[in-house]
Amino acid sequence: MPKLAAFPKAFMDELCLSGEMTLRQWIDLAATLDIDGLEFYAGFLEMKDKNFWPEAKKMATDQGLEIPMMCCSPDFTHPDEAFRNEQIEHEKFWMEMTAALGGKYCRVLSGQRRPEVSREEGIQYAVSSIEACLPLAEELGITLIIENHYKDNYWDYPEFAQMADVFCDLVSLIDSPWFGVNYDPSNTILAGEDPLELLARIKDRVVTMHASDRYLIEGTIEDLRKEENSLGYASRLSHGVIGKGLNDYDTIFSQLKEVGFDSWISIEDGVNGMEELQESVAFLRAKMAQYWG
Repeated sequence: MPKLAAFPKAFMDELCLSGEMTLRQWIDLAATLDIDGLEFYAGFLEMKDKNFWPEAKKMATDQGLEIPMMCCSPDFTHPDEAFRNEQIEHEKFWMEMTAALGGKYCRVLSGQRRPEVSREEGIQYAVSSIEACLPLAEELGITLIIENHYKDNYWDYPEFAQMADVFCDLVSLIDSPWFGVNYDPSNTILAGEDPLELLARIKDRVVTMHASDRYLIEGTIEDLRKEENSLGYASRLSHGVIGKGLNDYDTIFSQLKEVGFDSWISIEDGVNGMEELQESVAFLRAKMAQYWG
């Protein structure tokens, strides 16, 4: 049976910028949910201090929660090699943070889709940077997970590997037991593509998953794909309770079950309040029991 984690999607600015919410407050709030763990974000203000890491782990453990996943946003597609090397060092710091918290999965991304960087250059930059992190991943026993992503909250440009063809090409070039995919079906919708088509292509590489859902405020998915702004947070798409949106969780979970997926599913939702997050947890618990027993 996979395990269920939660990510503080609704409180990112409070935890990362203003400090209006402490990690203890988030952990105590999350502990009211029927979950097994928490996905941390590398940019939490309090986590900049290494001395705080053991305390953060203890706060979660005291609430019966694991911290299996670290959400990081390294930017590996900058044309300047010195910048990329700096990002590699950031990722290594976050991997050490993950290990200190008892986690086993640390996210990587490709980087920002800068207009001056070609497809071939971007893939080369990202692959070489991720590969530079793999020796430490093996040493720490951590799997680097690349997400089919849209855009980090604090980036200027969208994800370089947002589109499925670029994402799949990049993933195919890295062959390591310490590297896999964090599948996010909603991000595929944001790209104007089919989440199930992407899953069919990469399901053997999926080691963790983000669960969320999107629904159309108006129009149809065909309307979305015709719009020039369908890449990114299109105005006609909105967050909602998981199971009530556009994602087909029956097909997603049945396909993951077929390939032996038995890892962490992290809820990346709750932007409309804890009540909706509770509903999403209940939906996912029922679906997980249906497909994994």
